[in-house]
Amino acid sequence: MNEKIHVLIADDHAIVRQGLRQILSETEDLVVAGEADDGVDAMHLARQQEWDVVLLDVSMPNRNGIDTLKMLKKEFPRLPVLILSMHPEEQYAVRALKAGASGYLTKQSAPELLVTAIRQVAGGHKYVSPSLAMKLADLIAEDSDRPAHEALSDREYQILCLIAAGRTLTQIAEELNISVKTVSEYRKRLLDKMRLETNAELIHYGLKRGLVE
Repeated sequence: MNEKIHVLIADDHAIVRQGLRQILSETEDLVVAGEADDGVDAMHLARQQEWDVVLLDVSMPNRNGIDTLKMLKKEFPRLPVLILSMHPEEQYAVRALKAGASGYLTKQSAPELLVTAIRQVAGGHKYVSPSLAMKLADLIAEDSDRPAHEALSDREYQILCLIAAGRTLTQIAEELNISVKTVSEYRKRLLDKMRLETNAELIHYGLKRGLVE
């Protein structure tokens, strides 16, 4: 007999945890070895013993699933985390995968898909549904064909160009007649969208793309 796959379930609804426990109890190789009702409790249990898979909800009190996922991957980078959420794939799947999830399933998925997904991620592989795989393929195509700055709003693009031109946040605030805090928020947003980290990278990007007058 294969070794048991020890699963930690993190979901704030007791009835959901009970249902998941029932589904997994019908398999020979999967066992629910712990349950958490929020992100804080999930982190506490994750530190208590070794786990093969964490089954994680997105919407939980105290610390949401995405933030918990990031913490889990920071402390346990090799621990497979499978997101199981009531939210449709369009809302959280890509964000979860970028944050380090090994897979994403909606709670409307068939039980046999859940079992397959857990086994797959426990084996070191990724799990995505066929529909999500198509979305990811479309995103890759968009990323390769479209410059990153085209995803910015008009104001974000305006601030990108000003930063690339060497303006400070204070100078930009005065020029656009908005607060420095607002400029800083726009800067953070456009950095996230463009997957950059510093002003130097923004300046390099702007020069390379000819965005500086």
